[in-house]
Amino acid sequence: MNARPQPCPPALLRALNQLDGMLHAFGNQYPDDTSHGLHYQLRKHGSHAPGANVGWTTGFWTGMLWLGHELTGWQHFRDAAAAQAADFGRRMKEQFDLDHHDLGFLYLLSNVAADRIAALPGARETALAAAERLLGRFLPGAGVIQAWGKLDDPKERGRVIVDCVMNLPLLHWASAITGDSKYREAARSHMVKTLPHLVRPDGSTCHTFFFDADTGAPLREVTHQGLADSSCWSRGQAWALYGFALNHRHMPELNLLKPAMQVADYFLDHLPADQVALWDLGLAHDSGEPRDSSANAIAACGLLELASQLAPGPLQQHYADAGKRLLDALTVHCAGELPAAGGLLTHGTYHRLANLGVEECTLWGDYYYLEALARLHHGWTTYDR
Repeated sequence: MNARPQPCPPALLRALNQLDGMLHAFGNQYPDDTSHGLHYQLRKHGSHAPGANVGWTTGFWTGMLWLGHELTGWQHFRDAAAAQAADFGRRMKEQFDLDHHDLGFLYLLSNVAADRIAALPGARETALAAAERLLGRFLPGAGVIQAWGKLDDPKERGRVIVDCVMNLPLLHWASAITGDSKYREAARSHMVKTLPHLVRPDGSTCHTFFFDADTGAPLREVTHQGLADSSCWSRGQAWALYGFALNHRHMPELNLLKPAMQVADYFLDHLPADQVALWDLGLAHDSGEPRDSSANAIAACGLLELASQLAPGPLQQHYADAGKRLLDALTVHCAGELPAAGGLLTHGTYHRLANLGVEECTLWGDYYYLEALARLHHGWTTYDR
């Protein structure tokens, strides 16, 4: 076992210790989407064995392990991440539970990471197969990538959700690796088509939007997890902020830093005094409603990414400071520590209206908290570059 690089700031050390505890508890099995009583249990999904690789969030667990290895050099993090990357290869071959756009979350953090960090045999081929699967969700008539369900599902046909901007980097990576522009062209089309409808004039975002799948005609905005169709779901706002900044690196001609800043400003302007977002930005700060720490973690990554692409000066400093401020708020108010909490980040909310994962740790919140710490203290960069 290699020694952890020094110096290791206390917040990062605490997060790595939590990750080490999770690995001891779960090994190569997968925790559930969220904790239960602040402690994760084995993932349960239908008739599958407990701890199976199923659902849209398992990549965050593998991604944390790759990050842990990068930050510490510890072999047991690498071994577990490599075993899981191979398991994602099995999942792709079986084509199991992949009828959604979250293939970026699953395969950027498992197999693209495995290819970049360790050049694991088969990892690149698996990630390219995932990109091809994501490309297969592109609706040529509408010019967008359908978010959920079979492409002929009448309930989901033509639906996009704001989270998709975080999955598009898988397509950019595939174009860079293969030299085939078809992946990038689909990503660009999706961004151009959806941006005017996902971002409102005041800088808030809607969660989901429907297009006519055949003509591309805009139909309606709705929410799935927000307070109301017209409100601003906090995590969706954070996905937009980070996703626009990430995609700007691949499509600078679209000037996506401008909407990224607009979305960032709205997010920052609607935070309570403790700087940890409520689960919907339209909620009164004294409403007693729960926070969503995962929105903060995602937004912190987005702000640091945004700042890294701005020219040195007051604007860059403003967004870099904002990212550090959100991260500091998480460390002070939400960082988990054994034995009270088994995850890295408490006060997360998965789906408030469904009473799902409220005031719990979340795999994505844990992942992006660790990523933000890695960005700030180690200059970490994403795997799609």
